[in-house]
Amino acid sequence: MNKTTHLDSVIKTHQISKEESLLSKHKEKNTEVKEALQKNYGDKMYSPFNSGSYAKNTAMNLKFDFDMVAPFKRNAFGSNGTLKEMYEDVYDFLYEKYKDVAEVRKQKVSIGIEFNADDDGDIVKIDVVPGRELNQDKYDETEDLNLYVYNKYGTIDAGSERIKTNVKAQINNIKNRAEKEKDSIRKIIRLLKVWKNTKLSSPAKSFFLELITIKAFDSKVISGNLWDKLESVLEYIRDEVTKEAFTLKDPGNTNNDLIDTLTSYDRQNLSADMKLILDRIEDNDENIKTYFPENQKFVEEEEHENKYDNKGNGFYSAPPKTERFG
Repeated sequence: MNKTTHLDSVIKTHQISKEESLLSKHKEKNTEVKEALQKNYGDKMYSPFNSGSYAKNTAMNLKFDFDMVAPFKRNAFGSNGTLKEMYEDVYDFLYEKYKDVAEVRKQKVSIGIEFNADDDGDIVKIDVVPGRELNQDKYDETEDLNLYVYNKYGTIDAGSERIKTNVKAQINNIKNRAEKEKDSIRKIIRLLKVWKNTKLSSPAKSFFLELITIKAFDSKVISGNLWDKLESVLEYIRDEVTKEAFTLKDPGNTNNDLIDTLTSYDRQNLSADMKLILDRIEDNDENIKTYFPENQKFVEEEEHENKYDNKGNGFYSAPPKTERFG
């Protein structure tokens, strides 16, 4: 089989645009939550903004949610208010607001809102990341935020206030690199997300996979077709992630090392996962479908579109049955 042709289909069948109705529902709920936060906190906060895969254009349709950052002013919870108090206050508000229509839960640095299935069976998920500016009234200038760690995050202990970052810098980092590499980076990130979804659980978060993909492109020559590029990135992760000296700096704050979000055991497992993928695909090309499956819901639709998209490219393009020639 042609591995690149398959990977192209994987990306196309997982495009978020193919779930237009579900995407619209996420947008509506996202706007609703933003407006609820702004109404409740008023001038204690700055405007919430989209973050995560949707903002970076790396979202996939099989499993996606909307992430937003809620930036608060330094004294929003009192002159001596803590990050924990900020986090707990936002959780309490969202819980009281949505407890009857959604599950609201505390996560590592975010608060997850999973709305009950609607009449179509669709479930909308919104993750809110509360952050606080480092210095009073300086957020508009710096866009730097402090986050609170609710649950142990790799080697970062629960209750830690050590995560200082710039989410907008993270978003722009991926956008800028994707443009520079003619979207190769974004395609590899999407494929790694598809792989991640095939596992029951993986400690490697999407942001980690995004940054390690970019670092692979920065660290070695990655060229060829889509499979060649994916193979190179998989090899890089396999070989580098377990090295003691390996770092993965946060573009929003170089003092943050994303490798700390994985334990030593997690790093070993991630390397082993990459090795298994590479070995099995080397044994048999068909195994690529196990780790990078198409979204079967849209395979037939994609095949139908390709049948007519190939017109003029050296392929025979049959007309629709309703069309007549004479």
